[in-house]
Amino acid sequence: MSESIEHPFASFVRILGKGQKGSRGLTQEEAYTAMGMLLDGKVEDTQLGAFLMLLRFKEETPEELAGFTQAVRERVSAPAISVDIDWPAYAGKRRQLPWFMLAAKALANNGVRILMHGGGRHTAGRMYAEDLLDALAIQSCNSWDEVAEHIERDHIAFIPLGVWMPRLQRMIDLRNTLGLRSPVHSLARLLNPLSARCGLQSIFHPGYQAVHQQANVILGDHALVIKGDGGEIEVRPDTTDQLLGATDGQAWTEEWPAQIGRQVKPQSLDAERLLAVWQGTEQDLYAEQAILATMALALRGLGRERDVAFSEATQMWEKRHSA
Repeated sequence: MSESIEHPFASFVRILGKGQKGSRGLTQEEAYTAMGMLLDGKVEDTQLGAFLMLLRFKEETPEELAGFTQAVRERVSAPAISVDIDWPAYAGKRRQLPWFMLAAKALANNGVRILMHGGGRHTAGRMYAEDLLDALAIQSCNSWDEVAEHIERDHIAFIPLGVWMPRLQRMIDLRNTLGLRSPVHSLARLLNPLSARCGLQSIFHPGYQAVHQQANVILGDHALVIKGDGGEIEVRPDTTDQLLGATDGQAWTEEWPAQIGRQVKPQSLDAERLLAVWQGTEQDLYAEQAILATMALALRGLGRERDVAFSEATQMWEKRHSA
């Protein structure tokens, strides 16, 4: 009888799961190799579930996120498309409306080229970017060629993760099977598949912002990390926030003070109210300040100083229908 042969992926599960004294995090190279096997379909489903939950329990390191990101980027088959801002939208909103969608649309109407990507409506009770694409005339694309066409024409395009990296989408879809979000929800913020000039990243859970900042430093990316409202890239105007930047392999920090006092959150999420603010038929202090601050964040990522970014955001918002 021949000896059984251990599966090649088993060593990565063992590294993470060998008890309190024997386990450790993955090195960047190990993370790169492990994610490559996951994306190439060289892993059993039992191994996938164990790997994701062990990572989730341990919490990802900057080196692991950097290695995972490198493996994903190597497998993105997209033409060269000039993009200013990479805008991941994976969390969904449940306390405030997705005001960040108006910020992105206003920036695009003023010529800022934005790629938005998301992972579907994976959690009940939330409003997602996908819910507002049609109302805001943002195209959901089924290929990178469509993305190129709409970024050239509209300066903004949305592409579902399942179109360009379906195995990652499957990992996100395991949320209801495993009972927890997997590390892919966090990883998706880093991917920047078209090498945009700046990546915007929102990480809600405390402590994770610094991990993402360090992953960007390792990758050599230019990115801004915030604790956005609900995990989306949306600056809360009633709370002082820390902006964590990474540029040319260096980390930096900037404080963004609150613009207004604390506001009462709405009792329900009504997309019609969001569209009314876009059209200018309804005034909403929180919404307008959130939109301006989020636009300013993107402009800060494109090199403007904070005060200049807010001034330019105000002008762009006023010209959103005529630019």
